[in-house]
Amino acid sequence: MGFLHSSHEGNQILAYSKSIPPGPHRAHKVQIQKRNPPHFCSFRTHPFRVSESLRSKVPLVSTMAATSSAGEIAISSEEKVYNVVLKQAALVNRRLTPPDVAAVPGNLSLLKEAYDRCGEICAEYAKTFYLGTLLMTPERRRAIWAIYVWCRRTDDLVDGPNAPHITPTALDRWEARLEGLFRGSPFDMLDAALADTVKKFPVDIQPFKDMIEGMRMDLRKSRYKNFDELYLYCYYVAGTVGLMSVPVMGIAPESLATTESVYNAALALGIANQLTNILRDVGEDAQRGRIYLPQDELAQAGLSDEDIFCGKVTDKWRNFMKKQIKRARMLFDEAEQGVKELNASSRWPVWASLLLYRQILDEIEANDFNNFTKRAYVSKAKKFIALPVAYVRSLAGPSSTTRSHHPN
Repeated sequence: MGFLHSSHEGNQILAYSKSIPPGPHRAHKVQIQKRNPPHFCSFRTHPFRVSESLRSKVPLVSTMAATSSAGEIAISSEEKVYNVVLKQAALVNRRLTPPDVAAVPGNLSLLKEAYDRCGEICAEYAKTFYLGTLLMTPERRRAIWAIYVWCRRTDDLVDGPNAPHITPTALDRWEARLEGLFRGSPFDMLDAALADTVKKFPVDIQPFKDMIEGMRMDLRKSRYKNFDELYLYCYYVAGTVGLMSVPVMGIAPESLATTESVYNAALALGIANQLTNILRDVGEDAQRGRIYLPQDELAQAGLSDEDIFCGKVTDKWRNFMKKQIKRARMLFDEAEQGVKELNASSRWPVWASLLLYRQILDEIEANDFNNFTKRAYVSKAKKFIALPVAYVRSLAGPSSTTRSHHPN
């Protein structure tokens, strides 16, 4: 689970590398990106285990996509993602690390320097997140820093000030570099920190590759016909981080929840966070020609793309936004159950992220649903108040739900 605190401004994380290969991934950017730098904390519920009360109020996503012309049934985005969840949960339960990970080359002093650099980046760009990680054990703290930095560097390829002309080739090169990293052949010092992390913890490569796929999706899509498509996008750019970080943050040894259920909660939080970003940034995205809202639900509300581009708050828009906010809040509710199951030292930063993101939804409502010309944000005073509240909640231990054995 985890949570990368995101800022809307682009960051030049790649500049922290001591050795970055020449090639298009150094200087490419797409100005039309929606995505904020990915946040740690990403949870999603099993497509077939979402509570009945939740499904009866707001349809999250269909469990089966439309059939193809050949009569074959295409699986939904949720089911695709859930297959990744099962793989990661099984990896954690077996206490295995990927079998092809070799020892990371280099001496311990250089590795320490690599982790320290990751910590410096976290402290500069994600202050609240960084402070939360200081409560973790040193090994977990360093590993989360390494994951955080890789995610930000990945996002910078398409959303940073030094990347004006991103191409699919650039992302292919970055993915090849990722594969080398997982084989124990890091390219630079920041790669070395992550290579060491995936050697120590049961982290699977698929969520990392899926995040890169999210970057590719932004190169070719500016509309999402339904929530099933939007859900997959949210998983790629945010939900993936939960699957990366739960093995590091750890599940409380006294937890009775299944490993699978904790990952589901991690995905729900990631989807909720990303949906919150989308609802907050409707106006900014529209200026770039992007609409990250389900087209079918807009049509059902009597709205069109032109209504978004005009940016006028109407009763139709308010009603549409109320339903979107309701969906996000239900996902936050689902996510809360998983936060309680985390290792005690990891709960506080996750709770802080969850509470702060939920407050953005409150601010959208306070702005009378005007997310065209007003940016909803949580004031520093409210953030300050949220931190002790999050700490108190982090003291509550795991639930008593029956589970199968999982490692911590």
